[in-house]
Amino acid sequence: MKIKKFLTQILILCLFFASTAAADKNNYFDQGKKLYEKKMFDESKIFFEKDIVHNPLNESAYLYLAKIFNKSSNFEQEEVNLNNTLLINPDNRDAIYMLAILKIEKSDYKKAKELLDKYVLICKNDCSKKSEMEIKYNKIVPKDGKK
Repeated sequence: MKIKKFLTQILILCLFFASTAAADKNNYFDQGKKLYEKKMFDESKIFFEKDIVHNPLNESAYLYLAKIFNKSSNFEQEEVNLNNTLLINPDNRDAIYMLAILKIEKSDYKKAKELLDKYVLICKNDCSKKSEMEIKYNKIVPKDGKK
């Protein structure tokens, strides 16, 4: 009888720890977002990366990583994460906007114009960023018409 009780307790503990580990694994994105909102970017980056390991199709984790890399001026990694976001969801407005701004800053006129046009096509409700993108784009386009 004592052995059954002991084995039952062990089984309950194993189930408890397994469920706790599963909950932690699924909570990486939420933890990263909380840290991001507190402007703890290095710490949040770790959680977003862990979330991607466990959920490689989480477009939001890639988008937040892109935002973090933007803040640290690591534009190469920002672009990689924005492209990953758009691979998962080609109509992600935030990723299109951020990538268009990045392309404008890199003077990649052709790609910036493609992204701007795509943003206009998918934007149905809140298009407040559209005019900002157009203004930035028009400021960098060479006046001689060569793009």
